[in-house]
Amino acid sequence: MSGLPTKQQLESAAGIISVHMPPTPIIRWPLLAERTGAEVWVKHENHTPIGAFKIRGGLNFMTKLHEAEPDCPGVITATRGNHGQSVALAAAKVGLKATVLVPHGNNPEKNAAMRAFGAELIEHGDDFQEAYEYSTLLAAEQELHPIPPYHPWLIEGVGTYALEFFGAEPDLDTVYVPIGMGTGISGMIAAREGLGLNTNIVGVVSENAPCYALSFDAGKPVATNAADTLADGLACRTPDPVAVAVVNKGVERIVKVGEEEILTAMAHYFTDTHNVAEGAGAAPLAALLQERDRMAGKKVGLILTGGNADKELFSKALG
Repeated sequence: MSGLPTKQQLESAAGIISVHMPPTPIIRWPLLAERTGAEVWVKHENHTPIGAFKIRGGLNFMTKLHEAEPDCPGVITATRGNHGQSVALAAAKVGLKATVLVPHGNNPEKNAAMRAFGAELIEHGDDFQEAYEYSTLLAAEQELHPIPPYHPWLIEGVGTYALEFFGAEPDLDTVYVPIGMGTGISGMIAAREGLGLNTNIVGVVSENAPCYALSFDAGKPVATNAADTLADGLACRTPDPVAVAVVNKGVERIVKVGEEEILTAMAHYFTDTHNVAEGAGAAPLAALLQERDRMAGKKVGLILTGGNADKELFSKALG
């Protein structure tokens, strides 16, 4: 598929990432099978050095940037949390300064983690899009290298989780993948194509941040006026046009899940697997539960993209 990393590029990224972290667990959970009626395999990207899959993209991006621009003074990006932690940690590994923009009211625990990994944190705007737009202005003013939310090096890096998953379980019927800005699901599509598999890929978005679902239905990018969802990693209101083209060609369908469905799935992950799932990480399980009848008896993969739920939100999910 045009614009996606090749199998060789994914394998090269896997070599970079393996220096810093082992493969994450792939576990078949019997209680999830009982709950959903399907054979459920979970890819545990909540078990990484930042508790989320994004670290893969950051490590690949920063390694390649350091090789291409050894005199780069620093990097700047915008995030709701996991991408920022990834950039901060990966930048520190190659000796670069990282500046991260977050919207006001962002997850305080993710903010603390980004600072702990060495980032200079700047709060700006009411949502991710406003923070991102301001980060591009600061990049020019301060002569920092901007890291966009969607970039080939990021896709190569995060796509390694899919390479691991398909390498272990190549006969999955369907995989449910959350969509934020599109790197994670693009990496999944790239791995499937590179390995020549027939697995159906289903995207998952929040009903309150449906731009990729709207874009899928319209066949072109469709932005929304808001993305007010408890799932930080799904809170996108302006889709990337390249990501839309990749997703629209590569996924079988996109499922929209509600806020209560996400909270319920977070609780199920804890009771059924004793894993913490943040909103975006729980969204694939919420989608499978919504499609329980359709997927009965099938071998299904869920991408638990991260476990960085703050205490208040997690308490609400368990309450």
